Amino acid sequence: MNLDELRNDILIKQKKGLPFIISSVVIWLLITLVATFNIHYDAKNILVFCCSTLLLPLSWLIGKKMGIDIFSKQNELGKLGFLFTMNQMLYLLIVMWVFNAVPDKMIMVYAMVFGAHLLPYSWLYKSKAYGLFSVIIPILSLVLGNLFAGYIVSGAMAQVEILFVFALGYELKTFTK
Repeated sequence: MNLDELRNDILIKQKKGLPFIISSVVIWLLITLVATFNIHYDAKNILVFCCSTLLLPLSWLIGKKMGIDIFSKQNELGKLGFLFTMNQMLYLLIVMWVFNAVPDKMIMVYAMVFGAHLLPYSWLYKSKAYGLFSVIIPILSLVLGNLFAGYIVSGAMAQVEILFVFALGYELKTFTK
């Protein structure tokens, strides 16, 4: 297969990473709940990180339900997608710094990192939605995070992720026609 065929194959078989984006809706809803707790920021921010640990198992379950093997090694570009994800892990160091330096802004920075890490998937999955949301999410998070509390940012993230799910669903429908 040539590169274009590999990209078409992975976007169809992985359904443009939809299990991960659906999981992120659940995670951002949980983060919103945690953000409303009247507890110290240290405890709140630790719980935010704990919410994020659900991403892989939840994505695996959703993928299973959708008939997607999220760990498939059939397409070499899957390794590239994994590398894109690992890139976000490095940026989480910035979030950890914010955890100590400016704890009330951690959710904002976390949302910005999450959104920005989506950009390379716009190429991998031939997706305008990934490109658009990778820009909208960090900018929206920055604006909301400087004006409002973390629960507003995380609530907005959950809503944006729902829109993202629908946008990816639409792209998949139009691609497979």
